[in-house]
Amino acid sequence: MIFRKWLGDVELTKDLSLLLFIGGIYSLSVALSNTFVNIYLWKQSGQFIDLAVYNLSVVIFQPLTFILAGRWAKKIDRVIVLRMGVIFLAFFYLSVLFFGGNASHYLIVLGGLLGIGYGFYWLAFNVLTFEITEPETRDFFNGFLGTLNSAGGMIGPILAGFIISRFSSSIGYTIVFGLSLTLFALAVLLSFFIKRRPAHGSYLLARILGERKNNRNWRLITTAHFFQGLRDGIFAFIISVFVFISTGSEFALGTFGLINSGISFLGYSMVARLIKNEFRKKAIFLGGLLLYGAIFIIVFDFSYMRLLIYAAVIAIAYPIVLVPYISMTYDVIGRGWQAAEARIEYIVVRELFLNSGRITSILAFMAAITFFNDKKSIPVLLMFLGAGYLFVFLCLRKVNTHSVT
Repeated sequence: MIFRKWLGDVELTKDLSLLLFIGGIYSLSVALSNTFVNIYLWKQSGQFIDLAVYNLSVVIFQPLTFILAGRWAKKIDRVIVLRMGVIFLAFFYLSVLFFGGNASHYLIVLGGLLGIGYGFYWLAFNVLTFEITEPETRDFFNGFLGTLNSAGGMIGPILAGFIISRFSSSIGYTIVFGLSLTLFALAVLLSFFIKRRPAHGSYLLARILGERKNNRNWRLITTAHFFQGLRDGIFAFIISVFVFISTGSEFALGTFGLINSGISFLGYSMVARLIKNEFRKKAIFLGGLLLYGAIFIIVFDFSYMRLLIYAAVIAIAYPIVLVPYISMTYDVIGRGWQAAEARIEYIVVRELFLNSGRITSILAFMAAITFFNDKKSIPVLLMFLGAGYLFVFLCLRKVNTHSVT
């Protein structure tokens, strides 16, 4: 009854519920382990360049897999593609467990497996989101999914940090990665209950890529995703490493994740209900401004207390940005040329631009630490790349969501 009251007028269908559950399980599994994989590798090598190679492998294989997954999703069931993504993610954690203390010697293999898993999973998940939700339910779906992500983010890191600190390092990591493996198996099981969604037709990837010349809204949205990737590329892993360097404790990293996700949980819950269509662009600007301002809390002093304050600020900012941003993206796709037939291609092209930004970001990071002193170059790079969401806003403020072009 309470849950129904929270939903308001949103119709919670079986497929929408299952997709939310799978997204929540995925988030919990990733929250348990993904951050700690970077720390696991850092403890083995202690080199920023190794982390960069690993994360670069992820963001190279991910868009390549998106292209393949998009083609397969036009020939076979989207739910099967989703299942393949979860299976590859399970293989990734199996490989981490198998390589153990030698994992840092297999950076490209591990990054490749994770990137392939992400590619299959997110292609299918995004397409299913587009198909299962409607314009009037997308803000709810994105907001509630964000709430589940944040709940997973609260439970996962602190639980993982506790387990790793409770046991000896290798045993603790084995338990954590094993838990993630179990959750991915559950996600595969749940996927069998989603209605089959076969696709037909030609794969129009080149045509949708070229649609940027004809559709101004689509050009702006894809450019915005490049800038999003530019910001998120190195921030996705470097902050967690700074937390570990400043404390030497996985439990402290778990506490960082708990604070970040706890505040984010409340943020997504509120944003999903408060931000209406007419306030989307203003919300994106406000969130982007907060994200950029947060960098100056830590850029000159990476102390643990400052990192915790940073975690709190970005936890407020991300829901304000992402809920309206994602909804605007789907609205633009929904009004695009042959949207019903080519929705998969639209998702693939969007991902190509997002990961192009991530690749550029990580390559810039690698160049900075190779040719300059890392203690001086990394803060400068963070200030430069950290403005990504302000450029996202500059693109989106020109988007006219009431028209096709």
